[in-house]
Amino acid sequence: MTGGASPNRFLPWVVATALFMEQLDSTIVNTAIPTMAESLHVTPLSLKAVVTSYILSLAVAIPVSGWMADRFGTRRVFKTAVGIFTIASIMCGLALNSPMLVAARLLQGFGAAMMMPVGRLTIVRTYPKSELLTAMNFVIIPALIGPLLGPTVGGLIVHWMSWREIFFINVPVGMAAWWLAHKFMPDYYGEERRPLDVMGLVLFGTGVALLSWLLEVFGEHQVDATSAIVLLLISCALLGAYAWHAQREPHPLLKLQLYRVRTFSVSVLGGALTRLGVGGLPFLLPLLYQLGLGFPAWQSGLLMMPSAAAAMGMKAISARVLRRFGYRQVLIVNTVLIGVTIATYALVKPGTPWWAIVPIGLCQGFFNSLQFSSMNSLGYADVEGRDSSMASTMASSMQQLSMSFGLACGSLVTGWFLGGLPQTDRPALVSALHHAFIALAVLTVVSSAVFWRLRPNDGESISRG
Repeated sequence: MTGGASPNRFLPWVVATALFMEQLDSTIVNTAIPTMAESLHVTPLSLKAVVTSYILSLAVAIPVSGWMADRFGTRRVFKTAVGIFTIASIMCGLALNSPMLVAARLLQGFGAAMMMPVGRLTIVRTYPKSELLTAMNFVIIPALIGPLLGPTVGGLIVHWMSWREIFFINVPVGMAAWWLAHKFMPDYYGEERRPLDVMGLVLFGTGVALLSWLLEVFGEHQVDATSAIVLLLISCALLGAYAWHAQREPHPLLKLQLYRVRTFSVSVLGGALTRLGVGGLPFLLPLLYQLGLGFPAWQSGLLMMPSAAAAMGMKAISARVLRRFGYRQVLIVNTVLIGVTIATYALVKPGTPWWAIVPIGLCQGFFNSLQFSSMNSLGYADVEGRDSSMASTMASSMQQLSMSFGLACGSLVTGWFLGGLPQTDRPALVSALHHAFIALAVLTVVSSAVFWRLRPNDGESISRG
């Protein structure tokens, strides 16, 4: 690493600009899914591939980003990532059909895969643990402007213009992020040059891609039981082979020994289970608002804003909450509250006034923000400095993978309850979405059991700073 640089006062703004672009893009896309489906002549649920392909690309490519940052430097990798993301955004806007759009989203996800974890890694390497929670929250607060503006901007764009313009918004933001990175991004390198674990990348990437593809095809196509079981076994075998390989490789793609650090394993695995429950909401809620309740896209976007606004408010007080109650108590109680909030969406039906939906969104954003701040910072509490790059890579990879599976899970549950009825059948779709919210809520509440493994003083090195 090129010196233990003192905290760079411009660094949070560099990372926040890139996160703003990333979050703005994802929230705009979710709001525009119904309109995009109509334009491309496909069903809305089938367009979950536009979202899952992006997240899957993140999950598969993120492990490589850690190696690239160590090898080529954080500044060069970050600038390249921003450039790829911006160019891929233009390709998304020019796509002529669903397959082309999915392909462009895969490239866009690859750019984000290098951008997000490298930014997080730079923050971890720049600030001491006692300042880490505050620094991360400072980065996330301006980045949350993306979700705050995204649904509304996306709704207005698809209401007055073509959905293609939603991707072109990234161009000026991407140019600004590239310039800021060029001027102010610290340039860290790994302490040692480790070779790329090509075999590990093949085993892990193929296993994860196959598993995600299985979840994807279940939503729109018929797969016979025998083929599904065989493919599932192949996927598990590939991931198992990677686990065996990683134990013997001196420089593995993902260092599984880090899971022996209790706070890290609870943070990553508990977070993965929680995201299985909440990961489907950004996709399912626009369907509920637009197709189920009949709201126009711009009004659907406005209903997503309270969640982002509440998330920003919680970031300002999350450090004090964690100091007062500790990570264990916060994560156990807050996970249950998230599940209860998800279940409350099952009460939203045609005729429900907008002012009754807003408090649910506020609670969702409030609790989700506290949850993610807690889980993301806890993972670094007991990790040695030399493993910070690997810890950031593994946490980011599992985070994106669980989000992809969560989105697929929500879509699959909705499709299962919908049965063979068309998605244009409003009462049937609303009923299916309600059942999906209940199922996701139960899964979220059950995931709180993972956090019982924590001890009352876990994470004090971060929260007491």
